[in-house]
Amino acid sequence: MARIKIGVLRGGPSSEYEVSLKTGEAVLKHLDRRVYEPNDVLIDKTGVWHLGGLKSEPHQVFRNIDAAFNAMHGEYGEDGKVQQLMDAYKIPYTGSGSLSSATAMHKRLAREIFGAAGILTAPAVSVTANDDPSARAAGAVRKMLFPMIVKPASRGSSVGISLVNDIYGLVLAIEKALKHDKEVLIEKYIAGREATCGVLEDFRGQKHYAFPVVEIVPPPYKKIFDYDCKYDGSSREICPGRFSDEISSAVKRSAVAAHQSLGCRHYSRSDFRIDDKGRAYLLEMNTLPGLTSESLYPKAASAIGLEFGNLLDHLITLAFKK
Repeated sequence: MARIKIGVLRGGPSSEYEVSLKTGEAVLKHLDRRVYEPNDVLIDKTGVWHLGGLKSEPHQVFRNIDAAFNAMHGEYGEDGKVQQLMDAYKIPYTGSGSLSSATAMHKRLAREIFGAAGILTAPAVSVTANDDPSARAAGAVRKMLFPMIVKPASRGSSVGISLVNDIYGLVLAIEKALKHDKEVLIEKYIAGREATCGVLEDFRGQKHYAFPVVEIVPPPYKKIFDYDCKYDGSSREICPGRFSDEISSAVKRSAVAAHQSLGCRHYSRSDFRIDDKGRAYLLEMNTLPGLTSESLYPKAASAIGLEFGNLLDHLITLAFKK
């Protein structure tokens, strides 16, 4: 019986290029060779496609695969662009479609949809490249108290994020974040514990199955779960997290609601801050959760007995169901 040819898309012109390489490497390694024929599809930082190490045009890649496993995080791979390309060529692929991906990637727009769905988010102010940073910073101070979080509106992996405690630091953080994106979000910092919750579709008899809530404990010298904490192994991840049943249930409901509100498909992971009153604030939702050895989604899956190879098989099965 012929094996199914899976093109594993990784890399891309993104600030998360290195993370994407690791996710793609993990997928290539763990695909069941009895069922699948893995094909390494590398998109370099300039946007040039390679199939098996040789330069190729996208249409040439698509002629040689049956489906794509999208392992590209951040811009291009997670913002709807590559999804539009695969839709045009009618290639089945894992993860959300182009519109849901683009919406989730744009944090301000996603927040508006979350709010309409009744999901709790922190107060925030948007700043664009055309705004006066000092004036927008002053507006943020009038709306909320320090400390605040400043982050690019359309980047992942906490790229360009800052925690600030005064107006001078706020202006500098805005300028820093604008180097990564043309729009920036200033959010009220929610003191408390960090948590994340994955959602998987059509699993164990549920249309939207919520994984156990993972508690994230950054090292003592870090107040936020930044890029370094996510990938250098310095943070502790406790699964299931040390939350009450009431808080865990609320986080799971919000993760499923976020997934549904944006019209996502297959899988997602939502990040939260839990304050001292037990309120769960949704920070953002990832339509392509990381699948590296340090990533939270496969760890939560493993905690319920869903091993990595079986998770990949389930996601590919969902891609063919489109």
